[in-house]
Amino acid sequence: MAVDGAQGRAPVRVVLADDEPLMLAGLRTVLEAGGSVRVVGQAGDGAELLAAVDAHRPDVVLADVQMPGTDGLSALRVLRARPDAPPAAILTTFDHDDYVAEALRIGVQGFLLKDTDPDALIRAVRDLAAGGAVLDPRITARLLPRLAAGWPSPPPAGLTLREQQVLRGLAAGESNAAIASRLGLAEATVKKYVSALLTKLGAENRVQAALMAQNWGIT
Repeated sequence: MAVDGAQGRAPVRVVLADDEPLMLAGLRTVLEAGGSVRVVGQAGDGAELLAAVDAHRPDVVLADVQMPGTDGLSALRVLRARPDAPPAAILTTFDHDDYVAEALRIGVQGFLLKDTDPDALIRAVRDLAAGGAVLDPRITARLLPRLAAGWPSPPPAGLTLREQQVLRGLAAGESNAAIASRLGLAEATVKKYVSALLTKLGAENRVQAALMAQNWGIT
């Protein structure tokens, strides 16, 4: 297996889905430039995406939302229902707010714009592979007012100090392992805190909890 020489880690294995061949080629070039990411499969629609995931068992999935036939969002809905689903992020543009909101509901872990800086895109893929959430601040700023309409404000009372510390980690997109390292806790303990937070916040997933925290100014 190839290893990222700079980090001493195996490259993150990615499946890409986009119906524009030039976009696929460009994304592949960008992601593989540093050697820390390897594109193991490509797809031009949602059906091909699911087949590529089955064939390659990637660490991360990056998918456009508007594709012919089975669109990206429909494919990700199927994928996220699987118990062994890899982390997934949607690649979107500013005029796809409804897709982003629905992707949040089904538990997609990342939201990225197609003009994301190449280095930031690579970091995002590595963060997703590590279990973190990736939220482009431009998407967050645009969608928060709309999404926050159904959320409690201010945040629920009764969060312990440790829960607040974990929530700050979620808001920053940190994985459970990163939060555990920062707070000096076992990863399994952080997982329990995250589960408790989701219940207290009424959040469907960690990405929604992160957005709630950002809306409340918890950073």
